[in-house]
Amino acid sequence: MEFGLFVQGYVGKRAETDPLAEHKALMEETEYVIQADKSGFKYAWASEHHFLEEYSHLSANDVFLGYLAHATERIHLGSGIFNPLAQVNHPVKVAEKVAMLDHLSEGRFEFGSGRGAGSHEILGFIPGVTDMNYTKEIWEETIAEFPKMWLQEEYVGFQGKHWSLPPRKILPKPYGKAHPAMWYAAGSPPSYAMAARKGLGVLGFSVQKVSDMEWVLEQYKTAIVEAQPVGGFVNDNVMVTSTAICAPTHKEAVRIAAGGGLHYLQSLVFRYHDTFPRPEGFPVWPETLPEFNEEIIEHLIAEELLICGDPDEVLTQCKRWEAAGADQLSFGMPIGISREDTLQTIRLVGEHVIPKIDTDPVHRTSRFRQAA
Repeated sequence: MEFGLFVQGYVGKRAETDPLAEHKALMEETEYVIQADKSGFKYAWASEHHFLEEYSHLSANDVFLGYLAHATERIHLGSGIFNPLAQVNHPVKVAEKVAMLDHLSEGRFEFGSGRGAGSHEILGFIPGVTDMNYTKEIWEETIAEFPKMWLQEEYVGFQGKHWSLPPRKILPKPYGKAHPAMWYAAGSPPSYAMAARKGLGVLGFSVQKVSDMEWVLEQYKTAIVEAQPVGGFVNDNVMVTSTAICAPTHKEAVRIAAGGGLHYLQSLVFRYHDTFPRPEGFPVWPETLPEFNEEIIEHLIAEELLICGDPDEVLTQCKRWEAAGADQLSFGMPIGISREDTLQTIRLVGEHVIPKIDTDPVHRTSRFRQAA
């Protein structure tokens, strides 16, 4: 199993008291990725969201990733996601950004795509839509065109329902003979199977606990066997996300987690991701979950909903994800946890966990990328 970091420009409530909160959040998250690079993480994923106040201010993630391409050496930089819907980002512009980042990172870029976070975001670009599944039609029309834009000397052009382009040379071409690995942000079992059939890796932001891996793998690993990849190769890879707090002692880790505002982050998830199934009894915004105390944190750890503890405990918890079949475990870093505590987690995981699980510490190229 490989390890990643997921950042999204989470500002939270601290903007109420700090006029520089947004700036600090973005700059701190670049620091987290740079430290993750030094600590042996394989991936760093940067979200693309629009209009999602407090939850995610990382809207121009291509700029963010371009900076990190220069500031890091080995870590793979991924779009988690680039939104390729023509009404949000013209597909040609997305293809150009991907290829440019592939060059700047010298082959370390990973192309994740998706369809947006929920109605608040989608309706900002496509007013009047009543069924959010409408975006699936646009994404389906578009995704197979990217490898053609990258690999054909002159792209043959496209005439579709939602966008079109005459024959043109799409420049630059990707770094080397192939193209970056392709991923899809999936939120339901059918989405995992669909991504697998197209040969795409999955960014599994919807997986909440270890036991969820069973249905994920059943849907994905069965379908990937008969994949007809839209690109030059199959990216057989399932990434899942979890919040992680690692400290020298269990007591300290629980204390940090209890003060990290995790309840508010979770409330914002369901404020904006209204296409996600809402757990029974979950409060409707603006009502939020009550603050998590140390007893609740211990319960979340026991239910495998949170990675938290000393280095040995975190190693054991990560091995549970490995045994369940996750190809990659990515850690979200809530801004409610201090900069020092977040960097401590990254360093401790890099020192005590990654070397005992990830068997490929070099990380220079994708394990699936190959000459087209």
